Amino acid sequence: MFDETKESEKGGLGLAEKLALKSRTVLIYGEINHQLAQRTCSILLALAAESNERIKIIISSPGGHVESGDSIHDIIQYIETPITMIGSGWVASAGTHIFLAAPKEDRVALPNTRFLIHQPSGGAQGSTEDILIQTEQVLKMKKRIAEHIAKATSNPIDKVLKDIERDFWMDCSEAEKYGIISRVIQTKSDI
Repeated sequence: MFDETKESEKGGLGLAEKLALKSRTVLIYGEINHQLAQRTCSILLALAAESNERIKIIISSPGGHVESGDSIHDIIQYIETPITMIGSGWVASAGTHIFLAAPKEDRVALPNTRFLIHQPSGGAQGSTEDILIQTEQVLKMKKRIAEHIAKATSNPIDKVLKDIERDFWMDCSEAEKYGIISRVIQTKSDI
């Protein structure tokens, strides 16, 4: 017999996700990693191939691997299907990077969502030369992420670079003022 729980644990879609996909809703929950990115990108590409009808993405994530977040972010911008991004719970770090892939007018949040922007962190190891190379790459990533946040939120790059020096948490009201979301929603009909 088909066990949805075991299928979901193996990276397959559980029953709830399959039902959500029928309404063209993609769920991004948990740590951003390669497995989640592959699954999310596959689903987005399949839904976009099926129809140009709007896709809703609900995200609640503490963040995770930057390049996995890049992959989802880039696929959201690659497909021509309109996306509505819905924040729920917390949208942090690489999760915020994914969230900002949608146009501002299509970025909304449920009332209790919190947002976090910050600079990337690394765990440099190895020889001095390797640590220097890794440090250079993290600095390039920091600049790229700051430029993306600045562009997506219409904030000056200098402000964003200052803000991401440390963890910068925002509630919905603060995120709206910052330009991360366009508005807070209460119900599905608010979209």
